[in-house]
Amino acid sequence: MDLRIFTEPQQGATYDTLLTVAKATEDLGFDAFFRSDHYLRMGNVDGLPGPTDAWITLAGLARETKRIRLGTLMTAGTFRLPGVLAIQVAQVDQMSGGRVELGLGAGWFEEEHKAYGIPFPREKFARLEEQLEIVTGLWATDPGKTFDFHGTYYDLADSPALPKPAQRKIPVLVGGHGPSRTPRLAAKYADEFNMPFASVEDSERQFGRVRAAAEEAGRSDELTYSNALVVCVGRDEAEVARRAAAIGREVDELKLNGLAGSPAEVVDKIGRYADIGSRRIYLQILDLDDLDHLELISAQVRPQLS
Repeated sequence: MDLRIFTEPQQGATYDTLLTVAKATEDLGFDAFFRSDHYLRMGNVDGLPGPTDAWITLAGLARETKRIRLGTLMTAGTFRLPGVLAIQVAQVDQMSGGRVELGLGAGWFEEEHKAYGIPFPREKFARLEEQLEIVTGLWATDPGKTFDFHGTYYDLADSPALPKPAQRKIPVLVGGHGPSRTPRLAAKYADEFNMPFASVEDSERQFGRVRAAAEEAGRSDELTYSNALVVCVGRDEAEVARRAAAIGREVDELKLNGLAGSPAEVVDKIGRYADIGSRRIYLQILDLDDLDHLELISAQVRPQLS
């Protein structure tokens, strides 16, 4: 089981804070550092000092880290034109020496679009399918050849399909709860399917749908299955309660909907996800100043999952 650190910088974080967490992620032996792609805070927080851009952040981290994978859960398809996104991600992959992964979703948070003047189209999912085809198609085009695409929403003609990423193939993540279109897109374009913030039971059902779609597409053994879950671990009940309070959550709710409690409790629950085929857990870290939390997970949870 790979453990990856997943951050939500729109809730309030500077680049320097993210750099500190990314370096701790690497030093403590975690597999990857991922971040959300949002421009507006959610819930009862001030979000100060304001948003940071996901791919600008990852470009900086690409030059400051050596081993960990870097990526997004999820880049919003509404934020960037697919040709531009393909260039950005390929460049960051080059800057990292081939350690980048792209999670790409349709986009859903209408308020952040209004706040920053970003168009929020009605037909987001159909656009996402074209975006996935374009991004992966540009990267897969042989050097010296050109890429053309003529769809409903995007039109590319005689593209040189450059630059190329450092990796032969950048892993693409698709995720979500949708029962039909999401599994189909994952089966067609994804290397990894991620189920965000879902129970073991709901994850098992969705993994089954994706497996069926992948088998129908002729690639039944190729996808990696993963989960994203909030984490709140403590050495004792008081420490768990303190960490829950720091992120404005209740311990019982976190135990029900995430990974919370003692290291043993968290290991046990991760094991339940492993039993249904999950091979990666993205640990949503909401208090980015609590590096002791990462150290505890690294020392007392991670070794039991190897």
